[in-house]
Amino acid sequence: MTDKTGADKKRSVFARLASSARPYRRRFFAALFCMFVASACNVVPPWLLKNVVDDVLIDKNLVMLNILPFLLVALFAGKGLASYGHQYLMNWVGQNVVMDLRLRLYDHLQRMSLRYLHGSRLGEIMSRITNDVTILQNLVTSVIVNLVVQAVTFLGMVGFLLYINWKLTLITFAILPLTVLILDRAAKKLRTVGHAIQSELASLSAVVQEAFAAVRIVRSFAAEDLELGRFRRSNRENFRAVMKGVQAQSALAAVIELVLIGALAVILWLGGREVVGGEQTPGELIAFLGYLGFLVQPIRVFTSVVSSMQLGLAAADRIFGLLDIPAETRSPDNPVSLGVLKGRITFKDVTFSYAAGRPVLRNIHLDIAPGERVALVGPTGSGKSTLADLIPRFYDPDSGSVLVDGTDVRRADTAELRRQIGIVPQESLLMKGTIAFNISYGLPDLSMDQIRAAAATAGILAFIESLPEGFETEVGERGVTLSGGQRQRIAIARAIVRNPRILILDEATSSLDLEVEKQVQEAMSSAMKGRTSLVIAHRLSTIRNSDRIIVLDEGRIIEQGRHWELIAGGGMYRRLHDLQFAGGAEA
Repeated sequence: MTDKTGADKKRSVFARLASSARPYRRRFFAALFCMFVASACNVVPPWLLKNVVDDVLIDKNLVMLNILPFLLVALFAGKGLASYGHQYLMNWVGQNVVMDLRLRLYDHLQRMSLRYLHGSRLGEIMSRITNDVTILQNLVTSVIVNLVVQAVTFLGMVGFLLYINWKLTLITFAILPLTVLILDRAAKKLRTVGHAIQSELASLSAVVQEAFAAVRIVRSFAAEDLELGRFRRSNRENFRAVMKGVQAQSALAAVIELVLIGALAVILWLGGREVVGGEQTPGELIAFLGYLGFLVQPIRVFTSVVSSMQLGLAAADRIFGLLDIPAETRSPDNPVSLGVLKGRITFKDVTFSYAAGRPVLRNIHLDIAPGERVALVGPTGSGKSTLADLIPRFYDPDSGSVLVDGTDVRRADTAELRRQIGIVPQESLLMKGTIAFNISYGLPDLSMDQIRAAAATAGILAFIESLPEGFETEVGERGVTLSGGQRQRIAIARAIVRNPRILILDEATSSLDLEVEKQVQEAMSSAMKGRTSLVIAHRLSTIRNSDRIIVLDEGRIIEQGRHWELIAGGGMYRRLHDLQFAGGAEA
């Protein structure tokens, strides 16, 4: 898999886009055919103009006069059909390519390392899926069409120019190297500007997302003006980046047009002398000038296309760059089948770090028996949550191994492993949707009886049934319409509805008051029956009845035993206990 990814990185953006379009190649080639027909129709009018001047106006040929209007109408009718064909077909292909890329990008982000996702701004990631993909969509559906149509039109017109008067054509195109040089310099500038525009737009999205995600904090600290200032600064930077792009594009168009008009003036003077001298007919000069005049349009469009293309390529660079970041915990090609887990968890000399040289866990040796209730305690930053995160393979250890029922989790199918692990996090985020949808999240085929049973175990059934719409009640985004205790019990129901053999409760009651905590604790105790359970807790009153308590400090296990054993030992657990219950009885 690594070699393939390496090869992908070496391919050009165009090659990767072409690869994405391969499933739609029939319609793509049909679109190309229509583009060639439309381009050919663009080339013919100046030649008809030559015949009007030489054969009709000068020779007074009435037969040709009767034929030319029909040819002109037929020509533009064919052009209209061909233009409709290539626009429809190319948009169909482009939309499908972009839709596929958006799906690939979303799926890849869903499976990417939590290490990367937690270290990135959510708004910037969202910008890749929305803004960058929209710009890439313009590249695929519009820019490539204009590039092909105008290129074919340009080449056809050059062919007619050479046929009419090759000497004047060579004189005209002596100026082309200057035009190409200008376009090359402009392309590099516009590519850089394109990256800057997308980067500033991503930053702008990130500021908005962060402010609204933390809207309660913003309002609690009366920081609306502060956030408005941040948004204003980011908006201003985005404006500056966009205006640099407008300046570069406008200057490019003006310079190219000036160069071409200068060439047209020279040709008018030289061609006029040849007509006066009888070396060519008036119709040929008019056709030649007509082709030069029409030639301005392809070149002008091409200068605009260069700008759009650089923006599109900058967006594609960012998209493919994200797709090239490997998923840290990908399932192996031939995974070991776990079957129904018994629930034994083993850590063998595990060391883990988020950043190189700063280990969070150090040489962890731990064996948890099936059905055992184990509590993890320790100061903030001691590695409790990280230790639990290694079990469902959210991360892989730097060294050592994590085994479930004797199988290294790196050799198992990640989805099969996680389906047998229930997790109740500290902040129980619910998805927008009904209560039933949230409890059965990820398991759409669950029956209502199974959902009700899980709700009963979590101690939330009576509350749900008291609601006017029961399980069909909408909870609102992030579950804001429910209290903290209600969200937590729904999260417990969500964890146990899949009948997991391993249950991880990560400080599931730390944000609740004592009365609600007691209710949730009862639900947790019911959920843990018959399952291997890991409970991470700051409140030691919630874990006194655990089969074993593991005490962590600076990433190492320094104590383990039952509550009364650790109290008698006088170590860190005793100190934490005394700090929590100083001046009063245990809660």
